[in-house]
This record gives sequence, C-alpha cells and structure tokens, in this order.
Amino acid sequence: MKKLFVLLGPTGVGKTELSLQLAEMLDCPILSSDSRQVYRDIPIGTAAPTSQELSRVKHYFIHTLGLEDYYSAAQYEVDALKILEQEFAQRDAILMTGGSMMYIDAVCDGIDDIPTVDDETRQLLQKRYETEGLEPLAQELRLLDPEYYELCDIKNHKRVVHALEICYMTGKTYTSFRVKEKKQRPFEIVKIGLCREREELFSRINQRVLQMVEEGLVEEVRRVLPYRQCNALNTVGYKEIFAYFDGKMTLEQAIEKIQRNTRVYSKKQMTWFKKDDRINWLFLQVCGCGRQRPSPWQTRPKGST
Repeated sequence: MKKLFVLLGPTGVGKTELSLQLAEMLDCPILSSDSRQVYRDIPIGTAAPTSQELSRVKHYFIHTLGLEDYYSAAQYEVDALKILEQEFAQRDAILMTGGSMMYIDAVCDGIDDIPTVDDETRQLLQKRYETEGLEPLAQELRLLDPEYYELCDIKNHKRVVHALEICYMTGKTYTSFRVKEKKQRPFEIVKIGLCREREELFSRINQRVLQMVEEGLVEEVRRVLPYRQCNALNTVGYKEIFAYFDGKMTLEQAIEKIQRNTRVYSKKQMTWFKKDDRINWLFLQVCGCGRQRPSPWQTRPKGST
C-alpha cells in the first residue's frame, strides 16, 4: 500500500534538515504543511527552506501564493490530495512535513465541509473587528452559536471571526458544520513526531529568532508594510516588528517578544500533537550513553506516577 510519511513537531525542533535527508533516502518530494511558508515574499520570518535546500528535493506548497491570496486548510486538503494522487502514480512513498496542525489534520483525517467565505462577508467582519474589537464579536457569537461559544477560544479573534462569517453567510450555526468525521484515505499514514527537551527547544527558538534578525527580518517586514492587513502577516515575527515600526516598543523588545511568542506557539503545537496517539515520537536529545531519554513533553503512561 502507498505510504504517506508525516514528519511533524513544534517550530524550531529540526524538521527541515531531517525531512531533506528522509526525502533523499525515499527518493520522493516533500509536501510542506506550513501555513505561512506557502506565501512568497516572507522567507526569513517563516524560516522557509533556502534555495539550496529547495534544490536538493522537490517541494510543494513553498512560496506559491501572494500575500493577498486567501488560503485555508480546506483548500490545502483539496490541493494536497490532488498532488498525492499524481505522485503516488509514480512512487510508493511521499513525505509531508511541517507544524501547522490544521493542515496536517486536513490531509490525514479530512476537514469538515465548511463553506468557503465570500469576499463581501470576510471584508465586513474584518472591518468590524478592526473598528469594534473582539469583545462585541464574541458576544454576538454567544447569541448566534452558544454551543460553539462554549468550545471556542474566545480570545482567538481568527476563530471568533470565522465562526461569525459562517453564521452570517449561511444563516446556520458554525457548530452545524463541525461533524468531525474522519475520512478514509487510499494510502497508509505514518506519523513521526520530533521532540526535544523543553529547555533545548526554547534555546534553539531564541537563537533562530536572532539569526532571522541577522539575515534581514526587519528589512523583510519593512518591504511588506503595504500588506500589513493581510492575514498572511497576522503571525509571530511580523506583528511584533510592525509594533516596533509603530513606535510601540524598541527593536530589542520586539525581538524578545518574538522569542516569547514563538515559545508559546511551540507549547500549543505540542499540546495539540500529544492528543494524537498515532504519532511515533522521536526524541532528538540523547544521553551520553547514546540512548534516547524520555522528554518532559511526553505524556506519562496511564497508571504511572
């Protein structure tokens, strides 16, 4: 049976180099499951593969969209499955790698058939969020879809706004579309999760942010200033530098905030991934004896203390 190997893990753990080695060994392309590396013009802040790395192995979903292009996990599912069908006609194994949880789940399990939001509705809710703030929208969601309100992270404006977009456009609750039925795929899925000791991962994240700054992150953000309202730039690394440009903080403070927010994001990724018992974890930090040692991120077995 055809196999899709999924190499996943938190940001900064070391997926890029290992994915290149695996793809070369399997003689297969790489499907990126990173929701930000799909955009052109922002290679530094998204830690996208370099031109040298891209030359080693064929990649999909790297630098394919403009900053103003709308893209979702649902669209990614459709596009990725088409590519997998084409590639599986030529080989038995393909590698997918990245850390965007929704993209990975979309390919492995399928995503709920939620309608694509039209431009008019999206612009209406975006304008309301910009002028009114999050709280009024959250309260409206509470009225229109109380069930999802209880489940939703109401501090996450993207989720609140998207749920309202569906309510506005369809006249139905967002909850009515969330059936959460896993779809069967015509290929075997092998998930490999990478993990490091928390302190080591955080150190790698801090160092990578400093490296991004050295490589020109500030200049990259300056170049995309005219597109700052685009959803593609509503992400760690860009929001903080925008705030620096606005005079709300010093560059040093912005860098420290990028480091902190990236660490927070890595913890959210691990929380999400640990819910999936299909992941085969590979702990990259080893003892002096060469044996892998348990990671503090690992969930303890039931019954253990």
